[in-house]
Formats: sequence, structure tokens, C-alpha cells
Amino acid sequence: MKSIFITLCLALTTLSAQAGDQIERMTADKMQSYKAANITWKDESLLPKGAKSALILGDPSKPGVFIAWLKFPPNYPIPAHTHPYTEVITVLKGKLGNGMGEVLDKNKGETLKVGESFVLPAGHAHYVWTEKEETIVELIATGPWDISYSNPKDDPRKK
Repeated sequence: MKSIFITLCLALTTLSAQAGDQIERMTADKMQSYKAANITWKDESLLPKGAKSALILGDPSKPGVFIAWLKFPPNYPIPAHTHPYTEVITVLKGKLGNGMGEVLDKNKGETLKVGESFVLPAGHAHYVWTEKEETIVELIATGPWDISYSNPKDDPRKK
């Protein structure tokens, strides 16, 4: 009887935890088209100077799925960092280098071209860079979105 009670308690705890982890569904109230030439870009404060962002759908500061475009200048590095939730990056323009680890090392990464994507699990240290051309990527992630730099000195919010 005691083992049945313990099993029941564990099952209820698991169900309760899962119920509390629900997020808002992605919604839109109208159809919209997005073209890079018509986007209003803003400086992206979470990334090193030079990055721009444009919110496409959702709110990265709140729980739930959001979509944003990020624009990086040529020869632009983003030092090693992690994110609290899984994200998907797709290259829309240019090329994006991507590598895993605590230190940016272009020799250990790969270069993605237009139309190619990568999925990054939550909490996995990675870094990205651009080469000789401006690069635009689409970010699909779950908020609240944040970034933690492996080396705190790389964090532009602390400069």
C-alpha cells in the first residue's frame, strides 16, 4: 500500500509540474509580410555592438514562442554564450559561422549558408561569427530570452 501511495504522489507531482510549464500559443491578429528592405532595425543590447534586431512575432521578454530577425555586420563575432531555452537559427542572408564550446574558435565550427539552420539546446555554450558580408538570421525561440556570456567581460550590458 505504501508503494502505491508513493507512486501516486510521484505521478501527481509530475503532472503538476508539467501543467505549470504551459506557454502561450503563437498568435497573430493579421497577415503580414516581412522583407529585409522594409524592416525597422533596432540596436540589439544583448549582443556586442553592431548587431541589430527586428521583432517579427511574439515578445522575447515573456514566456512563449517568439520570432526575431538579427542582422550582423561583416567580420562580426559573438563570443561564447548560453541561452536558457532551445533556439533555432536560420540564415536568411550571408553566411554564419557556428561553433560549440566556451571559447570562440572558428577552426572548430561550421559555416552555414542561406537556407541552412541549426538547433541549439538550452544551456549549451556556443559562439557565432560572420565573414566578409552582412548576415541576417531568423531566430525562433522561447521567452523569456536571455544570453549568458561564458566570459562575463564579453557581456556588452556590463561595459
